[in-house]
Amino acid sequence: MALEQRLKDVERRIAETCARSGRDPGRVNIVAVTKYVSANTAKRAVEAGMRHIGENRWPAAEEKWRLLEGQAVFHYIGSLQSRKVKDVVGKFDYIHSLDRLSLAEEIHKRAEALDIRVHCFLQVNVSGEDSKHGLAPEAVPAFVASLGKLSRIRLIGLMTMAPNVDDAEETRPVFAGLRKLMDEINGLSLLDEPLTELSMGMSGDFEVAIEEGATWVRLGSVLVGHEENDG
Repeated sequence: MALEQRLKDVERRIAETCARSGRDPGRVNIVAVTKYVSANTAKRAVEAGMRHIGENRWPAAEEKWRLLEGQAVFHYIGSLQSRKVKDVVGKFDYIHSLDRLSLAEEIHKRAEALDIRVHCFLQVNVSGEDSKHGLAPEAVPAFVASLGKLSRIRLIGLMTMAPNVDDAEETRPVFAGLRKLMDEINGLSLLDEPLTELSMGMSGDFEVAIEEGATWVRLGSVLVGHEENDG
């Protein structure tokens, strides 16, 4: 299936989901996860109308970034090592995987050197799975409070990954939990600006995530596929 048709199908599904859940489809943004496809396929995805590109490792993303610099908005969606921050900050507009203070301090330091602010999502392990990265929900308020002095980090929302299950409906409590947590954080007035963004939902469960308030969905196989020649 052509990439343009894949995008149209996804946009239709998002619109239908928003219609039945009373949401504005304009508030749901699509990140095309291109980590399993070539730079050429990523380029064709952007040409097909996919403006936001998601990658999880700089070495694999470098060719795509150089090819698409200025044409796409890059999102870092994988676990980020502190020593790799220098490669990511300044190239990726959004980081979805902030999960520890040492990483926040490195991001702030690098952003300060570049005189920029970095949009960050705080990764939360709502499901409690050992295989998942992220802060435990109960640790989030204290962590958010600790970011106050790091002015180069603009915390805009929360991110989570749901368990990989056959029935997408089983992911609903995880997504609902993240939305509830964001409401709780905003109620504590820990930040100058309230959190407004929820990065949650992937190819197998994005419709449930949208029903529960997702504003960014990270889509790979349903949107760009896995193979270099897909589309």
